[in-house]
Amino acid sequence: MNESPILVSEFAASVMAVPPLARRADYTLDAAENRALIRHIEAGGVRTLLYGGNANLYHVAVSEYRDLLDLLAGAAGAGTRVIAAIGPDYGKMLDQARILAQTRYRTAMVLPLSGFTTSEGVEAGLTRIVDAAGIPLTLYIRSENYVELDTLARLIECGTLLAIKYAIVRDNPAEDPYLRRLLQSVPAARVISGMGERPALVHLREFGLAAWTTGSGCIAPRMAMALLQAVRTGDTGTAQRLHEAFLPLETLRDEISLIRVLHDALTFSKIAGMGPILPLLSSTPPEHHAKIDQATQVLLALERQFAQKPALR
Repeated sequence: MNESPILVSEFAASVMAVPPLARRADYTLDAAENRALIRHIEAGGVRTLLYGGNANLYHVAVSEYRDLLDLLAGAAGAGTRVIAAIGPDYGKMLDQARILAQTRYRTAMVLPLSGFTTSEGVEAGLTRIVDAAGIPLTLYIRSENYVELDTLARLIECGTLLAIKYAIVRDNPAEDPYLRRLLQSVPAARVISGMGERPALVHLREFGLAAWTTGSGCIAPRMAMALLQAVRTGDTGTAQRLHEAFLPLETLRDEISLIRVLHDALTFSKIAGMGPILPLLSSTPPEHHAKIDQATQVLLALERQFAQKPALR
């Protein structure tokens, strides 16, 4: 795992893969299958791994957290940045922050919490978490009401926050007054689009965000990195073609469940066996498995073709 200090330029250098977490039938961590998935993602050129919602860290026991951190740090290559999530509640964050302080992790992502928060409370809480962990945080924003924009800017300026994962869903991602106001106070280089490939082109082209988080890119990491490169170089045709390849699986994730569909898709891909999802979640209903499998196999086949024919990229 990359243990060097995080430079802001790092966020634009790679898409941010957000993998599921593999477990055995008894829900214990499966080191071998997690390592297999990480190797596949790294082979595609992705150098940032974020373990958060897709890994179902909402429901991870604090007693397991150190083992989880050690497993991921040991499984990732020396050049791969690993970021783990904490929270979403303050008490759990505080316990996890004390564990993080004993490791070489350089940031942690705060999972979003709905209700029972105020902007002032979030600011005070995150400040204390940073003091306990000894590292800045990455904030996952899914609601306009979680924290005020002035507070966000202040937390970035004082170093409490290193980056923001922006994931407020819009019918048209190009029409987002809140994001435009946010970028008047927070550098776009510190903001990562947090909703997969669907809004990624708009977020990078229209708003200048650093990169995006990708779940489907855990299956097709080479294509995800090539999409990032195509956007950066202004290769509109290649970017559109690659973008469209991700949409069938992303649509199923949107329609059924972002976390559960990806978890099962990775198992169907045979890249790695994810095992059961930690409660209080569960697998997708069996009636959806065939279409998830079909979309997964199509995306995986495109990824393998892409890897074999570099001249066509």
